[in-house]
Amino acid sequence: MTEQMPFRVLIVDDHPLARKAIRSMLEPCADFFIVGEASSGEEAIRLCGELTPEVVLMDIHMSPMDGLQATRHIKQAFGGIRIVMLTVSDDVADLFTALQFGAQGYLLKNMDPDEWLNYLRALLDDNSEVARGMADKLFGRFRSPVGAHTEGPSPHMLTSREQEITAYVAQGDNNRVIAEKLLISEHTVKNHMKNILVKLSLENRVQLTAFAIKHGLTRK
Repeated sequence: MTEQMPFRVLIVDDHPLARKAIRSMLEPCADFFIVGEASSGEEAIRLCGELTPEVVLMDIHMSPMDGLQATRHIKQAFGGIRIVMLTVSDDVADLFTALQFGAQGYLLKNMDPDEWLNYLRALLDDNSEVARGMADKLFGRFRSPVGAHTEGPSPHMLTSREQEITAYVAQGDNNRVIAEKLLISEHTVKNHMKNILVKLSLENRVQLTAFAIKHGLTRK
C-alpha cells in the first residue's frame, strides 16, 4: 500500500502571530507540509504560482485585497488548489461567498487545535461527511422560497435520483450511507456524484451542500 504524500500547504494571514500559531499546529502532522506563508491576498496569488501548494489556508479579513477576492483569483488561475477560509467569526454571508468563489469550507481560528486539525482533514477528504454545523448555518440564512429566481445552475438540470442524492449530501451523509439508504452500490453513488458536480460546475460536497440549501433540495 502506497503511503499518501503530505498536503503542500500555503498559510495566508496578515498577522504574524496567527501564521505562527497555524504553523505550530501543522508542523507536527505528517500529513501536512508547509511550503510557505503569505501576509496578503496579492502575495498569496503570487506564491501559488511559485510554490504550487495543494491547499491554501486563507484568512478572510485582510487588506487591501481580502481573502474572498484572493480566493476568486486563485481558483480562476489555479483551479486545482483547495482553499480553506480562516476566520474568527462564522459569518454565513462570508462563508457562502467563499463557497461560491470555490473554497472548500472554513475553519474558526478559536477552535480547539485537535478539532481544528480533524476538521481540516475532513474538508480535504472528498468522501467525508459535510460538517453538520456548516450545513445548519447555511440552511438558516440561504434557503430560497419555492419559485424564487436564482442565477447559475438550476436544480432542474439534475435527474430525480441526482436531486435525491444531493439532498442526502446536504444533510451530511457520505457515499456509503447514501448507498444504504437508496439500496444501490457505493460505486453507483460515486458515479452520480461525479455527474452532479459536472452538471452544476461545482468542485466538492461543501459547494453542493450550499447549492442544495439555496435551492431547497434538503430533507428538513
